[in-house]
Amino acid sequence: MITTTGLRKVYHSRGRETAALDGVDLHVREGEVYGVLGRSGAGKSTLIRCVNMLERPTSGTVEVDGQDLTALAGRGRRSRAELRAARSRIGMVFQHFNLLSSRTVQGNVELPLEILGVTGQERARKARELLDLVGLTDKAKAYPAQLSGGQKQRVGIARALAGDPKVLLSDEATSALDPETTRSILQLLRDLGRHLGLTVLLITHEMDVVKAVCDSAALMKAGRIVESGTVTELLATPGSELAQELFPVGGEPSGEGRTVVDLTFHGEAATEPVISRLSRTYNVEVSILGAAIETFGGRQVGRMRIELPGRFEENVVPIGFLREQGPQVDVADVAADARKELVK
Repeated sequence: MITTTGLRKVYHSRGRETAALDGVDLHVREGEVYGVLGRSGAGKSTLIRCVNMLERPTSGTVEVDGQDLTALAGRGRRSRAELRAARSRIGMVFQHFNLLSSRTVQGNVELPLEILGVTGQERARKARELLDLVGLTDKAKAYPAQLSGGQKQRVGIARALAGDPKVLLSDEATSALDPETTRSILQLLRDLGRHLGLTVLLITHEMDVVKAVCDSAALMKAGRIVESGTVTELLATPGSELAQELFPVGGEPSGEGRTVVDLTFHGEAATEPVISRLSRTYNVEVSILGAAIETFGGRQVGRMRIELPGRFEENVVPIGFLREQGPQVDVADVAADARKELVK
């Protein structure tokens, strides 16, 4: 549904060039909720603004629902009209709501419909329908100043849906909200995606957002995507930085000459007594350094860090046994993990 290929965006200032995007390849499948994570300055917001052509890419292509939007940018009156039509099928939710204080809630939702030339009666009907969808029917005549932050964001979501978009873009839509309100807005986005068949692209710096609603995710650094995949794939990828951030399980070895192993369990395997089987089969003392179970996208995932007595060479057979039981098995480089923390 959304594909970017070799996407670059270069800004020029005082004779210097800054590449906000440096060859971004991204693919978001139809109907999924996709999260793009990264620290400030990574290029996340520039990426999402290039997807709907609020920013014109320096090079590369942006394709949405099979249409190359970059081919429509700045090439005559007809192309610009086609670009406006394409943008009307892309909804945008902003971090700071961007509501007009002089308009009522219903008036704010009607605004994009006015721009599209929809008649007054039809605008009102559509706005009331959308406000009901986001749970704000009773706030139609209120003004933004009378709303809470969460209610304002719900108005922003209703406004973004006014043009019946196929794609919904969200630029840090929950970063200005408290945790409880954030959870309710994320659940609303998830429910709307399923109910309306939307493809949702989320920009965020919060791992909890990805945990709560995303099917897939990508990590951006210095204008590039350095890691991407479905959340399930990422959790099963050895050494995945996103997996470690999404689902950290720590624990230091009790002494020298020990082997630390990270285990990841998916689905029903998350509740299997693998450690007790290992201990009974090989009469080995297993120390559990850390463990947790969480649910991602409705699927249960468990992670555990254990310690085996002796060095790796002495534990080849027990580690092989663990792999045969089904979990993903990674021998942890605890020293490297400690170095990473020092760098942070």
